[in-house]
Parts: sequence; structure tokens; C-alpha cells
Amino acid sequence: MQPKRSARLKAIIDTLERGLVERRHSVRLCLLAALAGEHTLLIGPPGTAKSELARRLHTVFRDARYFERLLTRFSVPEELFGPLSIKALEEDRYERHIDGFLPDASIAFIDEVFKANSAILNALLTLLNEREFDNGAGRVHCPLISAIGATNAVPEDEVADAFFDRFLVRVPVAAVSAASFGALLQVGPGCGWTPLPTGLALDKNDLAALATEAATVGIPAAPLAVLAELRQYFEAEKVYISDRRWVKIVWLLRVAAASEGRSAVALWDLLLLPWLTAHDAPRQAAVADWLAARLGVSEACSPERLTRIVEAFEAQLDAEQKANDLDYDASGRLKFSAADLAQDIGDAKGGAAAPRMTYSRCRRYGETHIGARVGQIDALLARIADYAKEISSQRESLVAYRAQSLWVDENLTDRGAAAVAATAAAIARLAERARSARSGFLSLPRLEQDNGVAPEPVVYESVGEH
Repeated sequence: MQPKRSARLKAIIDTLERGLVERRHSVRLCLLAALAGEHTLLIGPPGTAKSELARRLHTVFRDARYFERLLTRFSVPEELFGPLSIKALEEDRYERHIDGFLPDASIAFIDEVFKANSAILNALLTLLNEREFDNGAGRVHCPLISAIGATNAVPEDEVADAFFDRFLVRVPVAAVSAASFGALLQVGPGCGWTPLPTGLALDKNDLAALATEAATVGIPAAPLAVLAELRQYFEAEKVYISDRRWVKIVWLLRVAAASEGRSAVALWDLLLLPWLTAHDAPRQAAVADWLAARLGVSEACSPERLTRIVEAFEAQLDAEQKANDLDYDASGRLKFSAADLAQDIGDAKGGAAAPRMTYSRCRRYGETHIGARVGQIDALLARIADYAKEISSQRESLVAYRAQSLWVDENLTDRGAAAVAATAAAIARLAERARSARSGFLSLPRLEQDNGVAPEPVVYESVGEH
């Protein structure tokens, strides 16, 4: 590709989107999947521009051959893979004429893909995954860049599950919303679209250069940690995601980063994960919720954990403010009544007098005790301040990411920004509560002389490093 790859891809995207209403994200995901050499499944009712997306995608790749077919339960292999060769049969060979059919295509659109019988689906498995087709006694390499499948619904059976897993990107496509219905009617026939200019189209060298750069893209610790947590999330939800799919997911993330000129996967690239992991729209929404709440928020110093720590200090302060204690003199010794101390008072048997404590009062604390509590609060405030800086940095990184990202859904970046902003506000409130607790410890009643007694540390769940 040209040195300004991102600008070129942006021009391609703008051309592909022209005249399509509410299909911005679908267009971008289909293109990204194709750049990564992966396949897309569009899930939705007829008449929602699924085939139009595929036809437009075909124009992105120079000299690419296009194949399109609508499948029914009566479809036969010849419709996809080509007719049998009569000449080969005369020579006792079972071969097909594949020119102009799916094994010869660069971009393919297969409508109602799950209506095909198991024989067709099984043959498609190898073609989609290995880019190879068994033709007679040999295997033929297929030039397929990307296939787009379309379906109204995904059936649940063993063959369908295996085939479904071949589509890395799964995009629900709904009818245009009421808010955009007027815009749809204004578009008119043909969508006002013109094919991609020849100078923008990508060739084999462009794809090879992108793949070479993507192979060098790093995966930092933060995105890896979130991927590991998401895997645990799916395991808890009893949703199986194959190891093969996880590997392909990371490859697509690398391609997304390389296409924008980045040397590492960004944390915010993970906002693509709903369409790479979950099976359908409701589960994709659940993953999006999980990511919006999780990204940019350190698990070790989450507001929930910091809240528990601040509450522990507030509870300790309340206990120390309300604590009663024995009365002490100026030196910190217990006070006794004068009568108790008189030498002439004894018990009935002439025994020694037993001193009696006169009364209790609000407990007083030495400088050592108060200094220790304030020191603990100061350490907590320092941690909160560090985390506030981290949150601020995450907000800045999201703003920068959104400004240059080609692929991520703006709705999700908006939600991510709102979640990070809410976290920043929660951290600010916790800092204020911690400062209030600090003032409370400084205001505790004091002994006139320090007794040198240090308090036991406040017990709370420890805060990990971030």
C-alpha cells in the first residue's frame, strides 16, 4: 500500500459507505475482515443491503473475481463449485470446471448460506479456512480473499456450528431505524453510488505488505490481560470460543493496528470484540457492556475496591471518635479519687485499700497514634492520585484513538468515554472522602504527652499495583 495507508483506506471507506444508510459499521467490519483474510457473516432480514455490501467490497480489490449465489435447500454442489467435466469423466476422473465459480473467486457472497445441505457446507469448510478445494484427485489453491455470508438466522446443529465458526466477524444487520427512514427514502434507486476509483483499489502487493507489517505488531500486557478476562467471562457464561478463533481475533486486531500505522494493539482496539466473539446481537450487547465498563479501568484500583478501603478508614475514624476510655492525668496515668488514695482507708479486715477509678471519658490519642493514621491516609491519597492520573491518561488516549480509528464503532467509543469519565468522577469523590477522614483523625482528642503507642493498621483488602 501507499505510505499514507490510513488516508487511502479512509477514502475507500468513504466511497463504500456512500448512499448506504446506517451501514457505516457493517461496511468497515467487512473491509477489515477482508484485509485480515477473514470472512464476515451478515445476520438479518432480506432487503437490508447485505448483497450490496458484498458487491461494493469486491471493487476494493484490483482484478478480483466476484462470485454470488443464493442457496436453497435444493441447491446442488454444481451451483457453487462448477459442473462436472465430461472430458474428465471419460478419462475416469471426477473433476469440475471451476472457472467462474466459488473456487475461482476472490470475493464471494453466499446468501442464505445455512440453507445449503451438509454436503455443501462440509465442502465449504475447507475452502473458507484453508483456501483449498478438492477437485478430483488433487487439491486446488483458491484465490479467495474474503467471503461474505448472509442469513436470517443461524441454525443449531453440529455442521452449522462448525461452519458458523469459520466466519470471524458476525454482524447483525437490521432494517433502517425510524430516525433514518426519511434519509433512506431520499437515497433512491442505485444508492447514488459510483464504483471505487482505480487508483484507490488494492492489489496483492498491498495486502502482502499489510500482512507483513501486521505480523510485527505487538500485543501489550494490558490488552492481553483483558482478553484473558474475557475468555474467563465466556467460560463462566458457558459460551465456547475455540482456540483457533482467539488466534484469528488477535490477528485481526494486529491488522487493524497496522492499517492505521501503529506498532502495537491499543487497549481500545478491543472494542471490536463483540462482533468477533459473541454469536448474536443480544450476546454482543452483553460483551459491549462488559468492555465499556472494563476498558481503561484498572482492576487492582477499581472504584469499587477503593471505596471499600475508604469505607474502612471512615469506620475506623467513627470508632475512634466514639470510643470511651478511662480518665488519665496530665502524664497519661490513670486518675484515682483522693479518698481511694488515702492511707487510712482499708477494708473491714484491715487489709490494704483498693484504689477505685473515678470515671471514664472520651478516649484520647497520642501523637504516635494520630501520626500513624494520617500516614496511612496519605498513602491512600497518593494511590488515589496516581490512579486519577492513570484515568486521565486513558481519557486522553481514547480521544486520540477515536480521532484516527478507521474501524471501531463510535457508539462504543462514546460509551467507553462515558465509563472512564464516570470512573474519574468516582475517584475524585473518594479522594474527597479520604481527605475528610484525614481531617477527622487530626481532630481526635489528644493526650498531653505522647504515650508512644502506635495503632493497629486499618484492615482492608489490599490494593494491587497498577
